[in-house]
Amino acid sequence: MCGVKTNVVTAVQILDRNAADMPLLPELVDKTARNFTLGEVSADKGYSSIANHDAIVKHGATPFIAFKKNSTGKGTRTPGRGENVNDIWGKMFHYFSFKREKFLGHYHKRSNVESTFSMIKAKFGDGVRSKTDVAMKNEALCKILCHNICCLISAMYELGIEAEFGEK
Repeated sequence: MCGVKTNVVTAVQILDRNAADMPLLPELVDKTARNFTLGEVSADKGYSSIANHDAIVKHGATPFIAFKKNSTGKGTRTPGRGENVNDIWGKMFHYFSFKREKFLGHYHKRSNVESTFSMIKAKFGDGVRSKTDVAMKNEALCKILCHNICCLISAMYELGIEAEFGEK
């Protein structure tokens, strides 16, 4: 996950190349919510699920996740998970269906994640040199850490954000 103003990476999970992204969203949202106030979360239709919508709403944010062509406003819930009183899936489906232009205005913020990937690759290269899985993962995490430091410095100058490090 990344921020839309600063492109800072707020949460990351690195798995093998064949791992599915969709089930990771709730954990990434939870990790992001520990340090940031969530207003909206945008994602493409590959992340469209009731569980992902519920995970976002749980933190007081609005999910702007595109719906697949065969989606309906009803959805089905996993037995034992309970009902979401607000039924965010149905509400967002109808918003997506009947106010598409407004929905897409929010949804297209998701392209920032592509910009973030591009920024990291441009500054630090698009490959890793390490040979073992652990080393490759650590190298990728270091690139993200360096990217976040660059974003913080940029935000300090461009957005007037004051960073505080450590305890006073």
